[in-house]
Amino acid sequence: MEQIGERILDHGWKSYISYGRKRMITPSKSHAIRIGNYFSVRVHGGISLFDCHGLGSEWETKRFVKRIQELSPDLIHLHNIHGYYLNYRVLFEYLARTDIPVVWTLHDCWSFTGHCSYFAFAECDKYKNRCDYCPQIGSYPRALFWDNSRNNFLLKKELFTSLGSKLTLVPVSQWLASAVRESFFSDTAIQVIYNGVDTGVFYPHDAEDIRRKYCIEDKKVILGVASPWSPRKGYDDFVELRSHLPDNYVIVLIGLSQKQIKKLPHGMIGITRLQNQHLLADFYATADIVMSLSREETFGMTIAEGFACGIPAIVYNCTATPELVTPSTGLIVEPGDIRQLVNAVEKIISDGKDYYKNACLKRAYDHFDKHLCFQTYIDLYRKLLHED
Repeated sequence: MEQIGERILDHGWKSYISYGRKRMITPSKSHAIRIGNYFSVRVHGGISLFDCHGLGSEWETKRFVKRIQELSPDLIHLHNIHGYYLNYRVLFEYLARTDIPVVWTLHDCWSFTGHCSYFAFAECDKYKNRCDYCPQIGSYPRALFWDNSRNNFLLKKELFTSLGSKLTLVPVSQWLASAVRESFFSDTAIQVIYNGVDTGVFYPHDAEDIRRKYCIEDKKVILGVASPWSPRKGYDDFVELRSHLPDNYVIVLIGLSQKQIKKLPHGMIGITRLQNQHLLADFYATADIVMSLSREETFGMTIAEGFACGIPAIVYNCTATPELVTPSTGLIVEPGDIRQLVNAVEKIISDGKDYYKNACLKRAYDHFDKHLCFQTYIDLYRKLLHED
């Protein structure tokens, strides 16, 4: 959001960024508006235990809507509106009364389900017709005391489709777009825009310091990045893969908890979540393979960042990550097939990462460079504001 805001400012427009939960780590170049506070988030979390996520923070959202009315924006761009800080009923009832065009970037599936943010791992397709008896009621946004998925689904359908032609959805992958088209958003305008990678941070470079620090100078490095790590992210499959690889391989997983790190077997290195993007880029640059064994992804930033560093990828053949990978940039493996996974690793190591480097860089620059992706948003804004 911050980087898109900077692009907006570059075009001489004004940019306001609204956010919830924690305070901003660094000052925003846009005008920043915080919705709610620590206390209101905690109260909203309590309400969500009754499967009413997104229906707390009513007073905070009404105050925010009043601020929007004062600003009278030409266009509103939504991202994740879940997260215990905003009341979607209050927001969309206001948006339906205005003539303001709305762009909504979908980073997950929450907007068209009755509860969950992801449904592929649970093999659930109730979102296509009507959610009820949710199989993931204990997953984020976690509920304990009630299954309100049917009512949530019907309320979202009523509110989110009430904007009609004023709403444009932006799924971050073709896979997500296909799921959106099978939901109650089937008649809503859709434009896919991939997430953007900062190629000024993620690029091929020497990162031998990383290899020396972790004593892996002579190792073949497989890198996985996620936060948090969970079964759907493929943690168990990485551990299983390690047992099938020789000693000259090491698997590095970034984003683990301390508890998970302590349980890693020999030949695996665990690192907690990195806030420093340049340090993260160093790990990409030192890897031989970037690997995503996730069973459900709406994009696959790990893969795009790896490509920008010239590193080939291996991904599971499910949800969005396969559409990022081409035969010249990596390999696609059937989910859970460890033998096929080992063969894919051996194939890429045998070819050498330099064999894939140029194709990976071209893929990153042509499809995932942030300047290209963010300019697509500017073009969309101009179209909706009739400035094209």
